[in-house]
Amino acid sequence: MEYLLAVVEEESFTRAAHRLSVSQATLSHQLKALEETVGQPLVERLPGRVLPTQMGREYLPHAITALRSAAAARRAVMTGHDGEPVSLRLAVLPSLASGVLPGAIRAWRDAHPDAEVSMLEFLDGDRLPREMLRGVADLAVGPVPDGWPGEVYPLYREELVVVLPADDVCADATGTPLDLALLADRDWVLHSESNPLASLVLRACARAGFTPRAAVSTHHPAAAVRLAAAGLGPALVPRASVSDDVAVTWRVPRPEVGCDLAAYTRGPAAPHVMAFVRALGGTELGR
Repeated sequence: MEYLLAVVEEESFTRAAHRLSVSQATLSHQLKALEETVGQPLVERLPGRVLPTQMGREYLPHAITALRSAAAARRAVMTGHDGEPVSLRLAVLPSLASGVLPGAIRAWRDAHPDAEVSMLEFLDGDRLPREMLRGVADLAVGPVPDGWPGEVYPLYREELVVVLPADDVCADATGTPLDLALLADRDWVLHSESNPLASLVLRACARAGFTPRAAVSTHHPAAAVRLAAAGLGPALVPRASVSDDVAVTWRVPRPEVGCDLAAYTRGPAAPHVMAFVRALGGTELGR
């Protein structure tokens, strides 16, 4: 129902998908499932816009009422015994989780507008689990440390891509994987040693038969993208770190490089924490 409302308000599948932080394919699939449940089309595609059908116009008030009731129920769950909204404390590695966090936080806040989110960002990959064990946050998002004693909720695999200047000889647009061995003689933009991405890059290059030579190192993937755009060398970064406003081309590396991410807690997650875990999973479906 939320998807239907977004499509009708935006008059566009593209804008609705962007607003909900999901893919157009996911949006279309969910809306089709709703139409099958109702038994009739709810929207019609016209040149340049999408409008509700007669059935869609009749269904919308009921959908809005249901969504408001669901939001009220979620807000009730989100309050403590004293009636005050609870908070959500997140501990994250921004170098790895930046692509999924904004959409998840927005989706969670849309459902729980009275709750407060605080985010602790750790640049050092080893420090995150140590701080979680100290109880600094309700939920961590990042690679799961070996032997973690609490609960683990697998999310998705963060794939890394090779970033090159737009005019680089290897920056073709064929969509074919790029053999990392072809970049063995280049200077590279690498990640700082404390960044979990650093070991991923070194292992990938080792599998390709070489050790990358650093031109410059940085802790932030967004900075690595801009340094690569300036011609300082190729960089391996999460796909979500590559923005459209930087003149680079990205290609999937061969061998492939990635990191399995999860949400994890010290013990059983409270309902409001589990709601955010589900928001993380729903955001990933639209990546």
